[in-house]
Amino acid sequence: MPTYDAVVAGHLCLDLIPDLSATTLDQFQKSFLPGRLTQVGSVALSTGGPVSNVGLALHKLGVATRLMGKVGDDLFGHAILQLVRARDPQLAGGMVIDPSASSSYTIVVNPPGLDRFFLHCPGANDTFGAEDVRYADLHAARLLHFGYPPLMARMFADGGQELAQILQRAKATGITTSLDMAMPDPAAPSGQADWATILRLALPHVDLFLPSIEETLFMLRQPLFHELDQASPNHDILPLITPELLSSLSQELMALGARVVGLKLGYRGLYLRTAGRAAMASLGRARPSNPDRWANHELWAPCFQANFVGAAGSGDATIAGFLAALLRDLSPAAAVTMAVAVGACNVEAADTLSGIRTWSQTEERIAAGWPRHPLALDAPGWHPDPDHGLWSRHPTAT
Repeated sequence: MPTYDAVVAGHLCLDLIPDLSATTLDQFQKSFLPGRLTQVGSVALSTGGPVSNVGLALHKLGVATRLMGKVGDDLFGHAILQLVRARDPQLAGGMVIDPSASSSYTIVVNPPGLDRFFLHCPGANDTFGAEDVRYADLHAARLLHFGYPPLMARMFADGGQELAQILQRAKATGITTSLDMAMPDPAAPSGQADWATILRLALPHVDLFLPSIEETLFMLRQPLFHELDQASPNHDILPLITPELLSSLSQELMALGARVVGLKLGYRGLYLRTAGRAAMASLGRARPSNPDRWANHELWAPCFQANFVGAAGSGDATIAGFLAALLRDLSPAAAVTMAVAVGACNVEAADTLSGIRTWSQTEERIAAGWPRHPLALDAPGWHPDPDHGLWSRHPTAT
């Protein structure tokens, strides 16, 4: 029997999150001037990146989890390992310490009234490769989630050969594979990489593909991404995303090889599309016990209403909720519901983990009638599902 339910591998860093809650927007906007000092609150220190954000959230949700990240033998690396081991010493058993590398860190800035932004040093993540994955651990697990290849230089070098090799070797163990992305920096090598080619190489070995809508558009339809970005106030393209666009993108991603596509939509929720029964039955050790229940769905789950503090790690928390539901063999509707619920809990704290509740506490909050943000869709084939608080469509509907 598998030793772990999930292994989470890929990008890992130390997050430094200054408290800006007492800073006005006007003060913040005047902060970045030569010689200017702006007083802020205390800093929250936490591990970041999907290895931490998804992995520790899964652990908190009751999923037996193993982490595989790479750090340097330095102060930040020691802090990362200490924070992980404080949760559970067993979590860090798959970590790699590279004395020749510096550890990655991110300064997470949550301005009042604006979306967060990041100052990031990739550090040891840039040297992470296929040799850093402990494949023996994958044989003892049901699911592998790999995250943020655009922030890991070897993952997008040479047309994505290293990323494809990791996923192919993982899939060969019989495990279910899950992949998330990150927004490439347009001014950096990641932003110049041919992501359509990389995805074409990687997705045949991916069961669950779970990026954001922004990342997907940047990688597959960059002219449209820039068009929407220019047409949207504050560069917020989410109000311009339509069901038709989501269906078209998910169809393209499934044609490249993904069996399940989940597109994170920020404050507009989560879109999910699943392939047919044969694909669901071949999903690996985390496959649903009833493939028919998962076959041929399109779902759009709106967000739950939350007391917003910060959005750091909210997408990763959403993924953790979805993966935990899949591992518990829930239905697609229940899985996307738990996904947006865990994501909503996440934004109620400044760091990436404090807001997340246990599985039972999250279930109780949903069952108590937790209200959602309204979502109204006017597109062919889509209809509301009042029992689950979401919208659904069969992909064959016209």
